[in-house]
Amino acid sequence: ILMLEAQFPRILGDMGNALTWGFPVHYKVVRGASPDRVVRQGAIGLFDNFVTAGQELVADGVELITTNCGFLSLFQEDLAAALDVPVATSSMMQAAQIQAMLPPSKKVGILTISIETLTQKHLSAAGVPDGTPIAGVAPNCEFQRVILNNELNLDVEQAEADMVAAAKAFYADYPDLGALLFECTNMPPYTAAVRAATGLQVFSIVDFVNWLQGSAAAGSV
Repeated sequence: ILMLEAQFPRILGDMGNALTWGFPVHYKVVRGASPDRVVRQGAIGLFDNFVTAGQELVADGVELITTNCGFLSLFQEDLAAALDVPVATSSMMQAAQIQAMLPPSKKVGILTISIETLTQKHLSAAGVPDGTPIAGVAPNCEFQRVILNNELNLDVEQAEADMVAAAKAFYADYPDLGALLFECTNMPPYTAAVRAATGLQVFSIVDFVNWLQGSAAAGSV
């Protein structure tokens, strides 16, 4: 897992917490890749840092590389070309598959940490279908502020409330939603609460990586 250089808490369910996974993971921090620089500044100038870190992971014997920020979809094509193992930079790569499983009258909706800076370029790089509804958490809410400002302390109950409020508002605005997809890799700890509040299926980077890791394990038997 290529990690942003961050200090905010990695609670259980966050992909940066090793206890989230039922298999061994190898973390590599990408120096200079702060949450602000990746999410708010488009990760400009960071590609070579990600390639170097990815090459170090490959040298260490990893079978699959992912990242801990959905905004890194911008690097998907080039990073996959630069490394010798499968690369999945963003949970948003699941959007087309989820949409294909839903009835024609339903849509998968993407919930992001920063709707202000999530661009069509990010969506296209992840293969997100045109017309996919997008919503974000409230600007400067606990969840967004702590992560993007890279703060040391997180009020987990408030962050969960922020996530539930955002999901409910999204569903109210788009009643044809059939599923939610979390762009942000720090959102999975709140999956159960969002499911309970909306009644929708919820997909995240954790589901994506578990699926991918299962295929890698099967292929190595």
